[in-house]
Amino acid sequence: MTDFEQVPFGAAEFSDNPEDRCACILLLDTSGSMGGRPIAELNAGLITFKDELAADALAAKRVEVAVVNFGPVNVAADFQTADNFLPPVLNANADTPMGAAIAMAVDMIEQRKAVYRQNGVGYYRPWIFLITDGAPTDDWTHAAAVIREGEQSKKFSFFAVGVEGANFEILGRISKRAPLHLKELRFRDLFSWLSNSLSSVSHSQTTDEVPLENPITPDGWATVG
Repeated sequence: MTDFEQVPFGAAEFSDNPEDRCACILLLDTSGSMGGRPIAELNAGLITFKDELAADALAAKRVEVAVVNFGPVNVAADFQTADNFLPPVLNANADTPMGAAIAMAVDMIEQRKAVYRQNGVGYYRPWIFLITDGAPTDDWTHAAAVIREGEQSKKFSFFAVGVEGANFEILGRISKRAPLHLKELRFRDLFSWLSNSLSSVSHSQTTDEVPLENPITPDGWATVG
């Protein structure tokens, strides 16, 4: 066995930063209907997310972000700690293969957890955060079953947010939590809430249940879908 083969995958990044990890996949709808102002506001929200997470010294080292956009399904950014995360510039086109995107996100989460275990790094329950303005154009029923099983087994936490035009009936069948309806393209407020929530998680113990700020207050960014 060579010296290279004896080094666990990802060992360098964890030796430089041995902090526990909180993985979050942003699962973002970039179908054609998101064109124009929606995609511009989504891109601006990603910058807010990056800036606010990076401003928290501990969250910057513990929160890991990946971005999967659809369609087509594409890994726009693989897992990086918040201090190294570069928000991709997303463009709107094509259809809405939500089922395939969810399946990819779940696989990525499981693979990332395996890397943590291989390197002896503790981790929080990962997040999968879906944002969509439409309905799936592929088979989503298997993805729904995978999400329900994953939530039941506490493998990850899944959140769904619908922009105007989203099919909330389907989102409600995919997500264990009630899907939220984004008010007036308030992506920056959404991502500010998300960064604050992940920061709170990253400052806790890995086994803690952290209460999250309610986003459906009168001044909040969401209503119940």
